[in-house]
Amino acid sequence: MNQFFTQVYDVVERIPRGKVTSYGRIAHMLGRPRAAREVGRAMRFCPEYLPWQRVVMADGSIADGGVPEIRTAKLKAEGVVFLPDGRVDMAVCLWKEIKK
Repeated sequence: MNQFFTQVYDVVERIPRGKVTSYGRIAHMLGRPRAAREVGRAMRFCPEYLPWQRVVMADGSIADGGVPEIRTAKLKAEGVVFLPDGRVDMAVCLWKEIKK
């Protein structure tokens, strides 16, 4: 497996229930702030046991790929707050990573 993908999955595994982060924030956490699309590519192959639904677009939108209805339902079940326009309320639900 690609080393960058493994690093992405390590971050995704730490996102707590009820919180989300963005593709760009993951890239930034990994020291590659311009690699949001590569994070997205990694997420297409994300193992099912990881909380893949907790990675959203920077504005809180749910990406179209990977059945957005299921992702939205999973997030709502976790208590993630949504805005009236269907985006995640990033002001409330953004995961602010605590360094190990």
